[in-house]
Amino acid sequence: MLRLVREMKITGVQPNFIIYNSLLACIAEEGMPLEAWAVIDDMTAMGIPPDRQSYHHLMHACRWSPADTMWEIVGKMEGRGIQPNEQTYALIIKRATTTESIELALQYMHEMTCRGLIPELTTAQDVIRLAADMNFPKLAVEIAQNFEAHSVRRIDGETWMSCLISSAEMLYADGVKICWQKVVCGLNLSPDEGACLSALHTCARHGLVDLAKDVMRVLQKIGVDPWLEHHFAPLVEAFCKAGRLKEAFSTLNTMRNQCVTPTIDTARPIMEFLKEDVDRVDEAWEVLDQLRNEGSKIDVVMINSIIQASVVLGDLRRAIGAYKTLSDHDCKPNIETFNFLLSCCISSKHRELGNKLLLDLKQAAIKPNATTYECIILLCLTQPAYEDAFFYLEEMKAQGFIPSAKVYDAIIRTCVAAGDSRYSLALTEMGRCGYAASISLGQFIAKHSSSPLPEKESTP
Repeated sequence: MLRLVREMKITGVQPNFIIYNSLLACIAEEGMPLEAWAVIDDMTAMGIPPDRQSYHHLMHACRWSPADTMWEIVGKMEGRGIQPNEQTYALIIKRATTTESIELALQYMHEMTCRGLIPELTTAQDVIRLAADMNFPKLAVEIAQNFEAHSVRRIDGETWMSCLISSAEMLYADGVKICWQKVVCGLNLSPDEGACLSALHTCARHGLVDLAKDVMRVLQKIGVDPWLEHHFAPLVEAFCKAGRLKEAFSTLNTMRNQCVTPTIDTARPIMEFLKEDVDRVDEAWEVLDQLRNEGSKIDVVMINSIIQASVVLGDLRRAIGAYKTLSDHDCKPNIETFNFLLSCCISSKHRELGNKLLLDLKQAAIKPNATTYECIILLCLTQPAYEDAFFYLEEMKAQGFIPSAKVYDAIIRTCVAAGDSRYSLALTEMGRCGYAASISLGQFIAKHSSSPLPEKESTP
């Protein structure tokens, strides 16, 4: 193009307005600012005044130049009596969104409003998507709503989907509700599984039960298969946040029906709900009775959540009572059942009950895990005669489990307090397992023992 213009000049053919603007369009597309300025200067020298489109081509060519360049061009436009319009600001804002300068983009949109201009659809969508991508979902949604309130044009589905994903990832409940209504109900679009899971987590956090159910409907619509635990866990939490305990329990049965095994982590929101008040624990039994009368199977995870809540409340009587009802509900205890009960025995220093639970554990042919051994050891350490703690420690290691730092810490403190020199052996073994003694443990040893912990073994 430049070669043709040069040949025109050599042969004495003067380029006209159309040729200059066409040349500027080509140069702008290639992002050549120096050449674009040269063409503008040549137009002026040839007595052809640049028009608004000419300056717009120049702005497009300078899209990678410093921001001041844009306003220099606007100044030249205004010097020729050409006021910026929507397209002018579209080019300025495009540069801001391309460089992810959300503050500048918002500033320029505000200037447009002050001039009585409405942003172009693509401009508004660029700013909205930038805000969403930068994790400002509330800002993105507000811009989208404001644009549609003042324009007959509608934001496209892709942009609303960006707002939905951003709102869900940031757990912004109002944004998720607004965008879900727009995307799924209004535009009849189906978010992918990742977006649905993020929306479910938002529903779980804020107790948006109805929305969570609709998300599950969409997951089924898009053909999610197989269903997994992480699809149902947020739904359980949403029911608990909304105080709908019966439906939370029922969801655990739904999981079983979908061949998904609920875990104690799945039911943790139920425990969190119940532990707030002992009356809620009693209410849980009423709910279970209702479910049983309706023909629903009572899952051991349901009763375990009641046991765990009782343990957190420090109510050993209720915890044991729940344990004894397992057979009444055609449930068999699992390892979590015994671990929760043993942990409650520790706080109450009830070694006799702990022994009874260990016997039940063996009769049920349930293999202890690391947590079980840890509870047994800590329970032994609550007694004046704690010799069994060392027996279970050796048995734990023989089963291939590595004792936790908490176990060694408790053993060392108990031995030091009792004047038992075996604390030094436990301390050495603790180091071999890769654990460093804490400062508080070192201070405890130094205070109660004649053989203090070497300074090099203490860590913050």
